[in-house]
Amino acid sequence: MKTVLALAGTGLLALTVAACGGSAGGQSVVDGKSFTFVLGADPGTLDPHFTTLSTALQADLFLYDSLVAFDPSGRPVAGLAQTWEGDTTKVTYTLRKGVTCSDGTPLTATQVAGNINFVGDPANASALMGIYVPPGTKAVADEAAGTVSVTAASPDSFLARNVGGLPIVCAKGMKDRGLLKQGADGTGMFTLTEAVTGDHYTLTRRKDYAWGPGDWKTDTRGLPDTVVLRVVPNETTAANLLVSKEVNVAQIIGPDQQRLKGMGLLERDQETPLGEMFYNQKAGLPAADEAVRRALTQALDLTQLGQVLTSGTGKPAKSLVPPGAGPCDGDTIGSALPAHDVAAAKSTLDAAGWVTGADGVRTKNGKKLALTFYYPTSFGPPMQAGAELVQQRWREVGVQTEVKGMTDAESAQIIGGQGTWDAIMLPITVNLPSQLVPFFTGPAAPDGNNFASIDNPQYNAAVQAASAIAGTDGCAKWGEGEKALVQHVDVVPFVNTVRPLFAQGATFDTALGSVAPSSIRMLG
Repeated sequence: MKTVLALAGTGLLALTVAACGGSAGGQSVVDGKSFTFVLGADPGTLDPHFTTLSTALQADLFLYDSLVAFDPSGRPVAGLAQTWEGDTTKVTYTLRKGVTCSDGTPLTATQVAGNINFVGDPANASALMGIYVPPGTKAVADEAAGTVSVTAASPDSFLARNVGGLPIVCAKGMKDRGLLKQGADGTGMFTLTEAVTGDHYTLTRRKDYAWGPGDWKTDTRGLPDTVVLRVVPNETTAANLLVSKEVNVAQIIGPDQQRLKGMGLLERDQETPLGEMFYNQKAGLPAADEAVRRALTQALDLTQLGQVLTSGTGKPAKSLVPPGAGPCDGDTIGSALPAHDVAAAKSTLDAAGWVTGADGVRTKNGKKLALTFYYPTSFGPPMQAGAELVQQRWREVGVQTEVKGMTDAESAQIIGGQGTWDAIMLPITVNLPSQLVPFFTGPAAPDGNNFASIDNPQYNAAVQAASAIAGTDGCAKWGEGEKALVQHVDVVPFVNTVRPLFAQGATFDTALGSVAPSSIRMLG
């Protein structure tokens, strides 16, 4: 999962274009054009309730709306809901009037409530349960009042914001989920007209769309009539397409970004996790022992590894939520990470009973300390180089390591319980600390999102306390929870990457880490 999560949101910073006489930065905006956007990997299923892949969530932003939208600063603004009010256990959304689905049928409060109930029901195994909708959450519709009232089974600090961010599927899609895998049924600005897996997805703008985020204007100029999401896994190829003006926007995080910077293209930078490691703590595996996890981490020079992964452009990770992405700030990692110390790593493994054999590989009870380490190939050659560095450093302390690359689609299968792994480089991008909870608690895969089988009592206690505190007042408790995870080596977050999105022939803005469809303006 490239960045397992890049949560949905739409923005409106560039909505001022319409009010400025149809120009953007001195350039004229034009109607009727096609906007081509590079996806670094195929999104797989487009069903918004059964994916956490960033590429799929980005694609779904064009097809689905949520109750609450977000502007580029992360501020919540009107989405499908005009207003909302609530606390940590209850929230009521008042819907906008006149919203229709892509087939022209009205969106009803009953349909919205049905979405929330579906995702909140553990029996449906939605990938978004616990991320947007707490398990056991119930929603009740009042059609006459145009409201949806939500009651959570347990407190959630950011209940209104989380449930409000859920992509809303219309009636046909809710009835037949098969329609959504390579299709769509939403209220979004665009409809899906062609899907060619691994190559491209073509979207057509709805001319009747009148309920965009915030104070959306129906006479907005410069919107594309067509959007093409083009799948281009190779960054050099994507950069070449941008230079030749065959695409409008591409994210380039590797060395090709230097030549693009020299061209003076529009650039939007985002800081997101990149170096984030997990160890599989499933019973019977070596990393179920905290001593092994600690030794493996001590063997790594995380500063050096971070430089390799980011070609020297990264920033030290300070929190599991990237800076500026959410309402909580502060350094929850810092000194909590085990320091680089090869001698200490060896001593830790010695104390845990792992004896170095004649071949240099450690054994315990006749079993070799042999690990399978996965890394995402979608991040290009630097990630492979980083994985090989990990392999080398672990070999030095007596650990035999098999390194394997994985595509985004394969990563979903591997951590979903269909593969065997011991360690994995898997950055998770979220906007709220509460959205991390299902990845660190609850049932392991395939029954839940806790893919590393983590059980950290200190984190669980901090989450329980933080969840009962509304909004940012609970940030300190959320920070305590994150620190507990790092201290027990349940997760090893060490470097963030600055991800530039480059554009030519168009302007756009981002919100909560994704390109906001409503902000796109085509230039003449």
